[in-house]
This record gives sequence, structure tokens and C-alpha cells, in this order.
Amino acid sequence: MAFEGLSEKLGAVFKKLRSRGKLSESDVKEAMREVRMALLEADVSYKVVKEFIANVTERAVGEEVLKSLTPGQQVIKIVNDELIKLMGEANSKINFPNKPPCIIMMCGLQGSGKTTHAAKLAKHFKAQGHRPLLVACDVYRPAAIEQLKIVGGKAEVAVFEMGQIDPRRIATEAIKHAKDYGNDIVILDTAGRLHIDEELMNELKDIKKIAEPHEIMLVVDAMIGQDAVKVASSFDEALGIDSVILTKLDSDTRGGAALSVLSVTGKPIKFVGMGEKLDEFEPFHPERMASRILGMGDMLTLIEKAQQTVDEKEAEKLARKVKDKGFDLNDLLDQMKSIHKMGSMRSIMRLIPGAAKITDEQLEQSEIQLKKTEAIINSMTKAEREKPQIIDPKRKRRIAAGSGTQVSDINNLLKQFEQMQKMMKSFGLGGALHGKKARRNRAALLKEFGGGMPGGMPPQE
Repeated sequence: MAFEGLSEKLGAVFKKLRSRGKLSESDVKEAMREVRMALLEADVSYKVVKEFIANVTERAVGEEVLKSLTPGQQVIKIVNDELIKLMGEANSKINFPNKPPCIIMMCGLQGSGKTTHAAKLAKHFKAQGHRPLLVACDVYRPAAIEQLKIVGGKAEVAVFEMGQIDPRRIATEAIKHAKDYGNDIVILDTAGRLHIDEELMNELKDIKKIAEPHEIMLVVDAMIGQDAVKVASSFDEALGIDSVILTKLDSDTRGGAALSVLSVTGKPIKFVGMGEKLDEFEPFHPERMASRILGMGDMLTLIEKAQQTVDEKEAEKLARKVKDKGFDLNDLLDQMKSIHKMGSMRSIMRLIPGAAKITDEQLEQSEIQLKKTEAIINSMTKAEREKPQIIDPKRKRRIAAGSGTQVSDINNLLKQFEQMQKMMKSFGLGGALHGKKARRNRAALLKEFGGGMPGGMPPQE
């Protein structure tokens, strides 16, 4: 995951600061030297790092901080504030016109994930009630049109294509089509190159002139590091971009591009790709990303993901069922499927405060355990799922054989499930699953079940 190395290094620096009752100016400057090295190792631009450290140091050596009762916490707050300022004060919105359609022109180099992220963006807007139209303007790359049709189909979004003709004409006809058929957003998937050249830029300039886009979005691969900033600068100079989509932020990239793009180019990151799946895509919130970098999690994004994957009617139905008949293993299986929809265990855990301590090995074991739990429940009869108390030794042996597990695994699952039932009762049954009460309790539930849910993570010290 991007920023893991940076988070670990900053965590070590701040641990030292918190352990000291008072801070001297030399303590702060020593800590800032370590922060500087951590940022440079994360591939953040040298110029950006220099300015960032100067700003933090100036605020941190102030009288209010050094004489504070919690100087370490004050320094962390300053670093958090400056990180947010570095990436943008708030989530930047798309420039929607008063009269539709809103035309978004996607551009970028080959291999950056432009076509896939055009579909991700379309799916994002469709979920908000819009009627987006994907347009295949990449007529050079083999199978580019077919790829757009496939990802567009998965996103359940219409795709406009006219084969391998002049992309300028395609853009013109697509906008007419959108107006005729009521598409309020048009997303132009333009051609890319392996490198920036005059031919590519001339074509993009022509499409820009014809389509008059309200938003030119550059798709940049976070794994290319500081080259991402150079690419953004080059496209902006030649084309005049409005924003950036940063892809592959779920990889082991050092993530420096996310901290440098706005400062170097003046163009905000508006969305980030967090995985290969179409729903692993989210608006870029600087304050939330700063929180993740500093190891404080991102509960707002986690709650949003949960709300997007939970059907309100189904949640209410489950709440009533739990209240009247109790929570059984069928319900647990449904909830586990909902968790899968939210993303991988790795992507979920990175959003939970304090989860940075969890190792890759533990996450892998957790994924294995979840699959094992599903296999066990799927090997049970309907009656056994509804009333686990009827599962005797003979049934346990049959379930173990059917799921490829041991009887001890069945015993552990049933014991954990019993504890989970008691926990749900203590949280007010169905009321904790949805609605206003859910928003208050969900953080507590996640904290409890993150270590106690059958097949979930082991409890953390």
C-alpha cells in the first residue's frame, strides 16, 4: 500500500516526540530532519519537502508548542495541517456546467489506466444519479475500443463508438448523441502514447477545441513516482489540464506523487484508483489521506463504503429479523459477503485507526480464515445455520469433511459466533445495524468485530 513506509517512519518519529514531557527547539529540528528524510525516501519532490519542513518547523518551534502540556501532539497536529495544505484544503469537485452535458476529456500516457478509470468515473457518476456516456476516441491502441466496451458493460454505462475513424469526428458525433439521448455527462477516452510527442498533443488540442470540455482530467500512474509530476506538468503546459486522477495508489508505490502534484503543477488530484476493480475508486480527500499517512485511519471513507454496499431495505429487514428471531449463521454469511463488496481485507484495514500495526502475514491469514469460515457455513444445512446449537459431534465431522477443515475449526467458529451474538445484543440488536444509531455505533462495532468476528483479524494488543 502506498505510504506504508512513510507512515512507519513518521510513526517512529512521533513516538519519540510523544515520549518526552517537554520539547526543546533542538528536539523539534532533530525530528524534522527525520521527517525530511522520510519524505524524500517516499519520492516527494525535494522542493516540496524543503518548503514543507520550513513551514512545519516555523510553527513547531513557536512558544505555544514548546510550552504546551502536550507538545508532541501539537507537532503532529501541525504536520497533519501542513500535509492537508500540501495536497489541497478540501476535495475538489468537477466543473459541472449549468446546461448539460458536462464534457470530461480523459488524457494520459499508455499504461496509466486511462480507459479503466474512465469507466470507474462513469460508474461513480451513475451511482449519483447521472446518465454518463463513455466515448471511444482511442482509435490507435489495439483493442482499446473493445476494452472500453467491456469495462463500460461492467459499469452498466452506455459506450459510444464509431470504429477506427478520425477521433475528432467521433467526439463531435458523441456530443450530438448525448444531447439527443439525454446523457448529462460525456467522458471522452482519448488516445495515449508511450511518451509525450507533438502528434499526440496536436490531436488532443484539436479534440479540446471541438469538444470544449468542462474538465480535462489527466490520468497518472502513481508507480512512476516523481515522473508523474513531470508528466502532469508537460500535459498541463501543452493542453491545460484541470485535474488529476492518480491510479495504483493501492500498490507498494512510495506515494510521493500524491504529495507533490498540487504543489508543483497547481492542479488538484480529484480522484484516486485504489485497486483493479471498478468500485475501487474514490474522490481524493486531502484531510483523509493525511490521516492515513499519519496512521490515524480513515473512518469517514470506511463508513461511506459500508453505506454504499449495504442496501437500506435489506438492512432494515435484517434489523427486524435480528430483533424478532435473533442473528443466525445465514445472517453472518450475508454480512461477510457485504464485507467482500467493500474491498479486500487489506483495503478495509488500512482505513481503521491503529491498524497500521497489522502485518501483511496477518492480513493474508485473515483472508484465508474468512474463506475457511465461508466454506464451513456453506457446508451446513439450513437447519444448522438457523440453530447452531443442534450441531453435535457427528454433524461437526460431516461439516469438517464437506468444507475441508478440522473439527477444531468448527468449534472455534461456533464459539466466536456465540460471542458475536452476545455482542450484538449489547449494541441494541438491529438498531446498531442501520440508521442514525448505526452511524454512532459503527466505529465501535468495527473495532469490536475487527478482532472478534469469526474469520476476522486476530485481536490487536
